[in-house]
Amino acid sequence: MKRDGHIHTPFCPHGTADPLEQYIEKAIQHRFTDITFTEHAPLPGNFTDPTPEKDSGMKPELLSTYIETLEQLKRKYKNDINIHIGLEVDFIAGFEEETKNFLDQIGPRLDDAILSVHFLKWNDEYVCIDYSETEFMKFAEKVGNVEAVYDLYYDTVIQSIEADLGQFKPRRIGHPTLVHKFQHAHNILVEDEHRIKEVLNKMKEFGFELDVNSAGLSKKYCREPYPPFPMIEYAKSIRLPLVFGSDAHSVKDLHQHYEKIFP
Repeated sequence: MKRDGHIHTPFCPHGTADPLEQYIEKAIQHRFTDITFTEHAPLPGNFTDPTPEKDSGMKPELLSTYIETLEQLKRKYKNDINIHIGLEVDFIAGFEEETKNFLDQIGPRLDDAILSVHFLKWNDEYVCIDYSETEFMKFAEKVGNVEAVYDLYYDTVIQSIEADLGQFKPRRIGHPTLVHKFQHAHNILVEDEHRIKEVLNKMKEFGFELDVNSAGLSKKYCREPYPPFPMIEYAKSIRLPLVFGSDAHSVKDLHQHYEKIFP
């Protein structure tokens, strides 16, 4: 099996308008047997997106069309590739009940899903941790320092693993070191290997898969996958299930760096 378990779509408000068929044709060209489209799920209605454009999640009114479109494409390409209908669901501390209710409703229509942390809560305020290096450093000043942001991030990922989100809770954790995205912008070396191992062991304990996400390799201030290569090897050593994720927001990103991660 050659699988990409983390692909975005033209339904993404901060992505590209590249047609779904182009993603599928490229996946077939690169001999993928399985792909999962994991568009950003709509955010809870009572949650205020902290990004300026308010575009972190799919618009709720598009969700049915998204699923119906993928159902049609599954049938069209059934002899060429296995297409899985999925979502990337945000874990937002304090909104567990809303997320559970959403998953209870939409879960029966999904084949696969990812649970990711993009938002961190601090003193009843939320920040999108991967929005920009400037916002990251502003948040670090509020929290105390960069190390404190890292700890808060890993604490939140562990919360996401342990949270009761019902029977349709995603079974794969997305890019669990996303907090590294701006590591070469702030130029502060954070010794966080023990925290990453803690997260990976918690995933193993609770029966999750790891989204081995190649997108960080293309990010100017990251230059490594999520998680970094030594931690991918550690995940293998504890027999944590690994699933490649291109996190493609455009057709050109699909398959990118696959051979670097799974040589």
